[in-house]
Amino acid sequence: MKKRYLVIAISMTLVQGCYTAPPYQPSGRVLVGVGYPGVNIGINFSMYPDFVRIPGYPVYYAPQVDSNYFFYDGLYWVFQGDDWYASSWYNGPWDVVGYYDVPAYVLRVPVRYYRQPPPYFRGWHADAPPRWGDHWGRDWEQRRSGWDRWDRGSAPAPAPLPVYQRNYSGDRYPRAVEQQHTIRSENYRYQPREPVTQQYYQPRVQQDQQRQQDQQRQQDQQRQQEQQRQQEQQRQQEQERQQDQQRQKEKEQQRQQEQERQQDQQRQKEKEQQRQQEQQRQQEKEQQRQQEQQRQKEKEQQRQQEQQRQQDQQRQKEKEQQRQLEQQRQKEQQRQLEQQRQKEQQRQLEQQRQKEKEQQLQKEQQRQKEQQRQKEKEQQLQKEQQRQKEQQRQKEQQQQQDLERQRSQPEPKGKAKDQKAAPQDQIQKDKDAQQEYERKKKEDEERYQNP
Repeated sequence: MKKRYLVIAISMTLVQGCYTAPPYQPSGRVLVGVGYPGVNIGINFSMYPDFVRIPGYPVYYAPQVDSNYFFYDGLYWVFQGDDWYASSWYNGPWDVVGYYDVPAYVLRVPVRYYRQPPPYFRGWHADAPPRWGDHWGRDWEQRRSGWDRWDRGSAPAPAPLPVYQRNYSGDRYPRAVEQQHTIRSENYRYQPREPVTQQYYQPRVQQDQQRQQDQQRQQDQQRQQEQQRQQEQQRQQEQERQQDQQRQKEKEQQRQQEQERQQDQQRQKEKEQQRQQEQQRQQEKEQQRQQEQQRQKEKEQQRQQEQQRQQDQQRQKEKEQQRQLEQQRQKEQQRQLEQQRQKEQQRQLEQQRQKEKEQQLQKEQQRQKEQQRQKEKEQQLQKEQQRQKEQQRQKEQQQQQDLERQRSQPEPKGKAKDQKAAPQDQIQKDKDAQQEYERKKKEDEERYQNP
């Protein structure tokens, strides 16, 4: 069974090697991808696309086409799926061109003219060509060194566009390669400069011969690989036979080694049992020692706990004493505060009494002063009354004297009546003055009683 699996695996490896394409070797010619005469990459325009020349480059691009579509040196160029394709007609068929053989001016097209740039173009400068060396590796960079250095003033003139193909669209588009070459030779006289373009326009007969030679070379390689595969199978069978013999020997040796190993295991088991018994005894002793240590630890813990309890009690007593002292201190502070408050109240009361006494004293002094003023007024009033009485008395005396004189000297009647009327007027004036004095005196008394 193992031998059959091994043979199948070797056969699959050889078959896969036969049908795996060899690594690309630049040959300076167009490489056809799959099939002949070309491949279909999904480009199928209904009419001839419009091209615009890229400023400063001998290359055209199609701004209205949703693809990386260019025209250079008589060929249409498409970059799709990380591969370059070329065709002499705008709808193909297309041939794959190895990235070592793509013309330099096609590689130099700035990033901004790629209508569908791949993801790895992101971050690259739009006015500079793609960084093909970073993408295709150091080997490509070394073999295509200098592709991005050129004199823009010496750039060649662009190839004329094959506008004759405008007349071939839809059903009129030629699908046969021979027909395309015939129409091109009749309408397009441009001679390409690039080697890859020149090789593309070789007669198709030469391409067929080259293709047949390639097929013959591949068949020869397949026959050689088949012979190598048969030889490899025979060698593998011989190796398997030798390996089977070797495995038989190894099995016998393994059986003997297994017997010896079992005997060693038996001896090891006996030693292990003895060792385990000794360990058991040691463990019992260790357990007894640990139990004794445990008892000692428990006693020590009890002693520590007792000490801790006593310390806690002592701390509790100290805390209680501190609390009592604090309470006493607080009480003393409260008592002192109360005494201070009482003293302050007494002082305030004393000050209040002093103020009241001072106010009463001031009132008493004011009352005495008022009484003194009233007495002085009364004395003045009495003096005034006495003066007025004295004046009245003097007037009366004068009047009496005048009357006495008048009586002693008789005068005419009319004049006597006037002299009698004069004393009566004077008497009335005196009465009015007496009433005015009484009124003022009464007002002064009322003002004194109601200050």
